[in-house]
Amino acid sequence: MTNYKEITTIPEWENVLQQSKDKPVLVFKHSTTCPISAAAYSEFTALETNVDAYLVKVIESRPVSNEIESNLSIQHQSPQAFVISNEHAVWNASHRNITQDNITKALSEV
Repeated sequence: MTNYKEITTIPEWENVLQQSKDKPVLVFKHSTTCPISAAAYSEFTALETNVDAYLVKVIESRPVSNEIESNLSIQHQSPQAFVISNEHAVWNASHRNITQDNITKALSEV
């Protein structure tokens, strides 16, 4: 099971982005009201990885979600997952493409 930290502020997000300069990170943007997002969340939390993982609740932390969209230049969707390295999304997926297999493959290619 993935242990993750929730990002709730822009400074926390900026720290995660900085951290990606040293090692890849996994970020999952989750809508707590969407059944598709709930299914993706299950895939995300069931993942076995040593990569630092983070969760952003898009409704509750809208400014953080907007900042991620701006910083990564990737249009917001939810659910949405990113592998970030050197402050750039080297992989992203949304909706039903967020699976343990897809995330594992993306992480293995970083």
